[in-house]
Amino acid sequence: MFWYFGYGSNMDLTSLRAKGVEPRLSRRASLHGWRLRFNVQHFFRHEGGVGNIEPTGDPADVVRGVLHLCEDAHMAPLDATEAYGHGYDRVEVSVETDEGTQQGIAYVGLPAFLNDACLPTQRYLNILLQGATLAGLDSAYIDALRRQPVQNNPELPPFVPPAGDYPVFDAKALAGRPLCTALAGCVFDMSGAREYHRYLQRFFGGRDMTLFHLKRLDQSDGSETLDDVRHGRFTPAQRRYLDEYLYAYMHEYAYAGRFVYE
Repeated sequence: MFWYFGYGSNMDLTSLRAKGVEPRLSRRASLHGWRLRFNVQHFFRHEGGVGNIEPTGDPADVVRGVLHLCEDAHMAPLDATEAYGHGYDRVEVSVETDEGTQQGIAYVGLPAFLNDACLPTQRYLNILLQGATLAGLDSAYIDALRRQPVQNNPELPPFVPPAGDYPVFDAKALAGRPLCTALAGCVFDMSGAREYHRYLQRFFGGRDMTLFHLKRLDQSDGSETLDDVRHGRFTPAQRRYLDEYLYAYMHEYAYAGRFVYE
């Protein structure tokens, strides 16, 4: 067992469960002498900057979050979704809880992924606000989160796959192509991905990522299923979010074909 301090989207239990982590218990906590930043640049530009913490040495500075008691088996999915060793490092922290001081781990952005010009998206900030509110964090801290400036993304038209004679993939065929990934019925070849995206080759490769993204939408309650994807049962917000990612995949990778959900 280990204690994990979540200060970003992982304050929210729905978000944490979407990553395969179901804590034994969760309690509010405070990390003194650190400050919250949004300067870890997301893999995809439309997602802006995501949470990070930086030590200041000033005990008046505080990062509030949620301390989760996790099974040892939860370390692997946390490391995978936090891009441990690529985008984030894992550090030991000492936090204050209502029950006293507790040692735990937290993820801290690595220098190569830091960009101080980044802003969070409203989607990401909404998840933080939900997690912070449900955990009963300090109201002044929540109000400060609400005032955080956000990145505004342009409205995009519905994504249309390129015309041409492209192959059709099912789950078995996709699994046999470890440098290809699928999203909302489209397959993309990641073999030419830039260095920044090399980590995602092993994380996304051979898999359909539609549910992965849907469960990270701020409106997700964790109930989305493959059957919903198969039949295209998307809300307008889900469809817009998937379209944003389809454009992002098209920008970063190469369109390779159509994916069928059987």
